[in-house]
Amino acid sequence: KATSHWLRNPKIKFLEIRKYAYLLSGTMIVISIISMAFRGFDYGIDFKGGRTYNVRFDQDVKVADVQKALTGVFESAPEVKTFGTANQVRITTTFKVEDMTDDADAEVEQALFKGLTDGGFLKNVPFETFISNYRMSSQKVGPTISDDIKRGAVIAVICALLAIFLYIVVRFTNWQYGLGGIISLAHDAIITMGLFSLLWGHLPFSLEVDQSFIAAILTVIGYSINDTVIIYDRIREYLHLYPKRDEAEIMDKAMNSTLRRTFSTSLTVLIVLVAIFLFGGASIRGFIFALLFGIFTGTYSSVFVATPVVYDTIRLTRKKAAKKALAK
Repeated sequence: KATSHWLRNPKIKFLEIRKYAYLLSGTMIVISIISMAFRGFDYGIDFKGGRTYNVRFDQDVKVADVQKALTGVFESAPEVKTFGTANQVRITTTFKVEDMTDDADAEVEQALFKGLTDGGFLKNVPFETFISNYRMSSQKVGPTISDDIKRGAVIAVICALLAIFLYIVVRFTNWQYGLGGIISLAHDAIITMGLFSLLWGHLPFSLEVDQSFIAAILTVIGYSINDTVIIYDRIREYLHLYPKRDEAEIMDKAMNSTLRRTFSTSLTVLIVLVAIFLFGGASIRGFIFALLFGIFTGTYSSVFVATPVVYDTIRLTRKKAAKKALAK
């Protein structure tokens, strides 16, 4: 009963505040681009190449101590991060990454074992026991493969955006709708990437940019365009029902009529994602974090970016057409 009339007949004038939304979105995009340009990302092994080992110890360890112990055997400081609990770490190294011989993997594991043993992290543990009980997992990505993965990820996102643009243009027979959709999706992707660039190293869980992150970006794009298309459909419906009404009034009415459905869908998705984030494994926390933030940006952009862009571009096109007609 408490929510039976919630957002039943809202009358929010979204288009009147669109310039404030543009300012907010523009600011977030500029901050994101600056962070990506100067701070960069915490690239996972998929994108930078190397070997990664997840290692569990019998006691809690400090990442700085583990890194110091392994610097000598790996000939350079590896990247060491806490993985889940304080007695588990993820070690990433480029040591012998370009060595394609059959013995390279074994040599790197021997060096890992030696460094951890000499550092006092493994006490009276044979190498075979270390491999079976302490080294939880390992992964290797060569430099050539990592470049291919990075290139493929960029192509996948660009192709998804172009395909969605063409779909909307064909479905609504209006390029302005396609432009509004593609700008809102680019907005979501850039801001989500900017958040990962800004926050990596400042949160108690990993914000690595890897293939899982690309999957999260594509999922956010799919979710966001679903909301946008629903609003577009309602706009088209109202334009046929009320052909004499002002276009801004029709668009506001369409967005208001879908608010209840939009918030209900977003809320149910958020509940599931929060549950997975809190109780799921540490390895998927970054992926879920990207989805959580992406749901917010996707819902926001559908209302405050996509439709206002359509409205402004249609007005601009009509003004240009009217000027040409007057000139003739």
